[in-house]
Amino acid sequence: MPTAPPRSENRPEGERIAKLLARAGVASRREIERMIAEGRVALDGKVLDTPATILASLRGVTVDGNPVAAAEATRLFAFHKPTGLITAERDLAGRPTIYTALRNALPIGTPRLMPVGRLDLNTEGLLLLTNDGGLKRTMELPVTKVPRTYRARAFGEIQQSQLEDLIEGVEIDGVRYGSIDANLERGTGRNVWVEMTITEGKNREVRRV
Repeated sequence: MPTAPPRSENRPEGERIAKLLARAGVASRREIERMIAEGRVALDGKVLDTPATILASLRGVTVDGNPVAAAEATRLFAFHKPTGLITAERDLAGRPTIYTALRNALPIGTPRLMPVGRLDLNTEGLLLLTNDGGLKRTMELPVTKVPRTYRARAFGEIQQSQLEDLIEGVEIDGVRYGSIDANLERGTGRNVWVEMTITEGKNREVRRV
């Protein structure tokens, strides 16, 4: 029977602090890296300066001076986002956010939730929320190809043959968008409704296409 190779004595045990904090629902990995750069994360009272710090647990870790609790079980919520809400924790212009609506809708004790992707102010529909920053990041990465389906209203005349060209992707203003499965649904007057399934989720992709 083959034996496992000996473990290197120099190999650190544990995981990167950014990954641990993301899993604990503190924020996404990218946000955590920014928080560390701002000097907001400390270990046993000492401010950390790199997200590559390896830890076995979050014991002794604080964010903004507050101890970080161990990661809870991963939870995933489905939220129907109405129009008129910003997909953000706060808005500098003072506009209502998804958290404004969620504040009184979630049961007491619900962990901090982060949106998976985002929907524009004037877009409504399914928005997933999770307390697991690692899961959030995985689902958002284009390489995972998680499909997202939208119904969009367009003005003017559009032929199905035009939409089928999008399956090869399209470039708009120097930005390359990957394969888009688009189908004409129906027309109402000078408007048409189009169903579009994408896997990248780039900023304002559906509106721009």
